[in-house]
Amino acid sequence: MKKWLVLAAGFVIQTVMGGIYAWSEFAVKLHQNYNLSRGECGAIFGLTIAIFTLAMVYAGRKLHTWGPKMTASIGALFFIAGYLTASFSQGNFALLLLGFALLTGAGTGFAYVCPLTVGMKWFPDNRGLVTGFSVAGFGGGAIVLSAVSEYLIHDLGYNLMVTFRMISFIFGGCALIAASFLSEPSSDEEKHHAHTCNIPLHELILTKNFALTAFGMFSGTFAGLLIISNLKSIMLAADFSEYWATISISLFAAGNITGRILWGQIHDRIGSRKTIIAGNFLFIISLLPLLSEDLSTWSLPAIPLIGMVFGSCFVIYASTIVEIFGHRKFAGLYPFCFLAYGFAALTGPALGGLIADQTGSFSYGIITGLVALAINLLLFAVGFGRTETSAQPDSPKESTVAWYKPGWTILRRFWLQKQDS
Repeated sequence: MKKWLVLAAGFVIQTVMGGIYAWSEFAVKLHQNYNLSRGECGAIFGLTIAIFTLAMVYAGRKLHTWGPKMTASIGALFFIAGYLTASFSQGNFALLLLGFALLTGAGTGFAYVCPLTVGMKWFPDNRGLVTGFSVAGFGGGAIVLSAVSEYLIHDLGYNLMVTFRMISFIFGGCALIAASFLSEPSSDEEKHHAHTCNIPLHELILTKNFALTAFGMFSGTFAGLLIISNLKSIMLAADFSEYWATISISLFAAGNITGRILWGQIHDRIGSRKTIIAGNFLFIISLLPLLSEDLSTWSLPAIPLIGMVFGSCFVIYASTIVEIFGHRKFAGLYPFCFLAYGFAALTGPALGGLIADQTGSFSYGIITGLVALAINLLLFAVGFGRTETSAQPDSPKESTVAWYKPGWTILRRFWLQKQDS
């Protein structure tokens, strides 16, 4: 019973923190009512994700020391402080950066890593399903926060700053309460997964398959963040009404949730390489309708499909790391893979907004996303580890000789020979 309570608490935390994907709802209001440019709105969102990923690396290293309850509680407090700071900004760019990018971003990083790591420990035999369920809450946060903010602004008549304040206390309070229910299983319950390989973390990070996994995370999230951060503006530019533009955010989030659960199970069935190739191919196909001349016909049905393959990134690559390097290395390795997501956040949303400001169209930004996905598809088709057989849960599947070592050995021998001569 306790493990299900922990799983439910983790889902609540992920749902609250996943509200950052409703940013395009706020971005439109900030652009229209507070004169922020699309580039500035994209930069705020991008920096929020970047700080999120950096904080996640630190939180992942401290999780075993502080425990999941304290770590997630710190994240919830940062979340509350972030939205509260933004509520006093009155559209000031610097205060929005402080509130969203620094505080909310850090809070999301601290809170995100806890349900994911703890959930895998409570359900070691259902990693794909538990990972998918946990991060599905993160994807669903956009639906919840978008609906609540629309109700507060349009139905109750609150302005955006008051809405930020209410989100701070309502959503942040829920996360803080849920954090109190997080705990890890006893050593007896996880002893059959207690083996830890002795390979240093930095050597595992430098392996070829980890490098490809990190680039896969970058390319998929780059394309997805470019879309979601500008989604409402894209739909409004395609002559959709305010109502349908808002609905598109919910459609994206619905696909995001579905994809996170579905792709985790697909990964468990067919392995990393085939799943990633299939996901990238489907991602490319789903973005093509946004380049159509008749956006009103093809774009709306494509939105949930884009959300589905975007959501797959947070399940496929997490499961790939466990499959290759083992469960015990996940907490240390995945935050570094997640840094690629942070880099994508720095470039994708801001680039999409900047290109739209300069050209008056989002098409060229979408094309850059397609190029990144095509490169990733090619790399995984020809370069990813060919060993698709299952690995022991807590031992690396691939050779642990890093891709840089052969070249380094040659240079070292050359240097020693030169010194002897």
